[in-house]
Amino acid sequence: MFWRCRKPSVTMLPMKSAPFAGLVEFRAGFSPRPRLSLAVFDFDGTLSWLRHGWPELMCEVFLPYYPMRPNESLAEVRRELVAEILSTNGLPSIAQMKKFVERVQARHAKAPAPEELLQQYQGRLDQIIAERSEMILRQQARADEFVVFGARTMLDLLQQRGIKLFVLSGTLEDRVKQEADLLDLARYFGGRIFGSAPDSARFSKRAVLDKILAEENLHGEDLLCFGDGPVEILHTRELGGLAVALASDEDHNGSGRMDPAKRAQLIHAGAHVVIPDYRDAAALFDALIHP
Repeated sequence: MFWRCRKPSVTMLPMKSAPFAGLVEFRAGFSPRPRLSLAVFDFDGTLSWLRHGWPELMCEVFLPYYPMRPNESLAEVRRELVAEILSTNGLPSIAQMKKFVERVQARHAKAPAPEELLQQYQGRLDQIIAERSEMILRQQARADEFVVFGARTMLDLLQQRGIKLFVLSGTLEDRVKQEADLLDLARYFGGRIFGSAPDSARFSKRAVLDKILAEENLHGEDLLCFGDGPVEILHTRELGGLAVALASDEDHNGSGRMDPAKRAQLIHAGAHVVIPDYRDAAALFDALIHP
């Protein structure tokens, strides 16, 4: 069960009341963690908005190869494909390609190899990222227009608290570092930015989380994780950490609305808290840290 709260109904929260201006959901049994020592952020959809719209873009790559049945509507198929895409959000993109090929094969049809689908998807996505990056470089757009709404405030609050910050992304590590620099986010992490290698099939967020905790000589209860994919939320719960899920709007940064498909996947993964963005960063920070 989740508490769904909008101002002024903050008295419903199982904690000291705080001035939440937007929608914040706390799972029953949530409790603050005053001893949090490190915070791990996913990148795309959690900090960066450079790739916004990627689930629909991936769906557009898949649709021409999908054998629809006579009783299916295009809208229904889109919803099913996007839901499946989001179910593995947090893994390298090849995972979604493989699942789609399996789905097509289950309908006794053929699809291109996962690697070919990935090449098609990555080519389209790279073009979009390049266009958005060029807008920032040419000062036709501010970097913060491509940072998830309010994220910088949350990063500032955590940094001021002395909590060590990390990025952990399924995107290629070189790309994550380059884009973090472009968005003026890299300075928060002091080089602690981890992404997948070119051989992304072997990438494991759980393995990286285990390594971070071991190297910092910390335990799961010291971990705070922010992510918009089920993978990092599930692993955080497995480790005993505190999982904050962003059901971020893929279409309108700062809308304050949750993506319903993301929200459902993140709740299923076991998120402690679900938010649409960081508009309530100060109040949320207080709720996470202070009993």
